[in-house]
Amino acid sequence: MEKLENFVGVYMIEDHLATKNLIPSHKVYGEKLVEVEGKEYRIWEQRRSKLGAAILNGMSTFPFEERSKVLYLGASSGTTPSHISDICTDGKVWCVEFSPRMMRSLVELTRTRKNMIPILDDATKPQNYLYLLEKVDVLYSDVAQPKQSELFMNNMRLYLKPEGIGVIMIKARSIDVTKSPKKIFREEESKLKISGFRVLEKINLKPYEKDHMAIVCELGF
Repeated sequence: MEKLENFVGVYMIEDHLATKNLIPSHKVYGEKLVEVEGKEYRIWEQRRSKLGAAILNGMSTFPFEERSKVLYLGASSGTTPSHISDICTDGKVWCVEFSPRMMRSLVELTRTRKNMIPILDDATKPQNYLYLLEKVDVLYSDVAQPKQSELFMNNMRLYLKPEGIGVIMIKARSIDVTKSPKKIFREEESKLKISGFRVLEKINLKPYEKDHMAIVCELGF
């Protein structure tokens, strides 16, 4: 087992990413559990997690730490948020999800993972959950809809600390199926820059995710 340098709480076990299991013996999405030196780790399946794919594809800005407060937009049933929960053991992960069906699975998961807080709401209306959370260190967005960059920026302005970091997973086919993904990526990056955000890095998620790109940015001043 190898601890990844500059990636708090992330390990490499036999060519697989892994996180130390916050709730030993509990699986979240059928992932493999591995015991190393008396500690249990969850294999982080990169084909099930865009953040995992970004790490393997060379991500260098990893903003998650033990005490990080995270707002996660598009949490679904909790696959990637659960690994962030493993990492941010003394922090909080507010998980916004629009689908009641996915929320049922997410709520069940948060019964044991006390640092995860489920919020059933629409990420395009960030004012709706203003009373439920505080300023965060990291804002992570994985929402499949045409205005995904706009909702990301609106949430960033409202919830991100001045020194915080935002990560958005751009889904090209959810924006426009008639344009090439490369053109869409350029256009979405341009939207961020024009709106005053500073792009720190871009990571294409091939071969793990088709037509997806991770963009890491921070608030401009």
